[in-house]
Amino acid sequence: MSALHAIAADWVFDGATRHREAAVVVDGARIVRILRRAEIGAVPITTTLPDGLWLAPGFVDLQVNGGGDALFNDSPTVETIATIATAHRKFGTTGFLVTLITDAPEKTVAAMAAVQAAMDAEPALLGLHLEGPFLAAEKAGVHDRAHIRRPTRTDVTMLTAPRRGALLVTLAPEQVPAGFIAELVAADVRVSLGHSMATYEQTQRALAEGLTGFTHLFNAMRPMASREPGPIAAALEQAACSFGLIVDGIHVAPPMLRLALRGAGSPMLVTDAMPPVGGRGTTFRLYGEDIASDGTRCVRADGTLAGAVLDMASAVRNCVRMLGLPLERALGLASANPASFLGLRTGRLAPGYPADMIALDPDKIEVVRTWIAGSET
Repeated sequence: MSALHAIAADWVFDGATRHREAAVVVDGARIVRILRRAEIGAVPITTTLPDGLWLAPGFVDLQVNGGGDALFNDSPTVETIATIATAHRKFGTTGFLVTLITDAPEKTVAAMAAVQAAMDAEPALLGLHLEGPFLAAEKAGVHDRAHIRRPTRTDVTMLTAPRRGALLVTLAPEQVPAGFIAELVAADVRVSLGHSMATYEQTQRALAEGLTGFTHLFNAMRPMASREPGPIAAALEQAACSFGLIVDGIHVAPPMLRLALRGAGSPMLVTDAMPPVGGRGTTFRLYGEDIASDGTRCVRADGTLAGAVLDMASAVRNCVRMLGLPLERALGLASANPASFLGLRTGRLAPGYPADMIALDPDKIEVVRTWIAGSET
């Protein structure tokens, strides 16, 4: 394939606007421009999508615990990251943060090393999401309470060290000392509230230190109440904040999701995906316990939800069919919004951006083809 080539479609959605009878011009791994087919000139069109398909930005998922029957906590290695990436790319995920939930300190060290080692080999890998261990035991969910703890100076040194890729840390603000969030933010770490019993006032203090995200809003956090609005109200009234939503119809009821989408904050779709996504298994082990999946949810023996059986294409489809969103907005929640939260130039089809794209059937809302860094996968 020529380094400079074009992919044409009936519709190209660039993340904000739909272009009729257009083509994306790609040079190697990057997008050069979007042109009308009639203006393409000497650039070879190497791919023309079937009638009716859209060419759109690939999905960016900030919370991927596993996939393809692999769990990052089980084996935080380069090989596991590759397995997870392969499982999710068929559903249109072209960029993701592999996620380690609360575990032993040595597991965190291994996870950080694996991500650094995998950055060159896996173009879809954007970095690491550490969901814990600085959480509230009262809102642990499936996280192992034995490993939940407060941060030390050693943690600060590790988390603020030079690195490649993005780093997102989910924590409970009430469980960390004053100034901790600010130290992480100063080192270009994104900080998100999750698994927390923080009050509204405590959340405001965290926001003042630089916290900008909320992990799986509504789940595993203090609920809103008339006299203690807690973190949910803070998330919904802060235009500068982003919040993740698990749109599977199980983690959060549709009316609550529709309420969140009317807030001032920026919503993002996340999968919180576990090993069954893109895999064949119906059970897996987490912290030595069996987790069962019936294809719609993952649960521990006591009924506690343990992540999700959700891919990004299904999350987008649920936004349209369950919540009534226009397809363009649903696509933005899965691409431009999470990329913007991380401060990365991806999630859109624009000059200079990576050629991370999907061919989408807009009627079935299914991903037909996927390109990462200009290469079809």
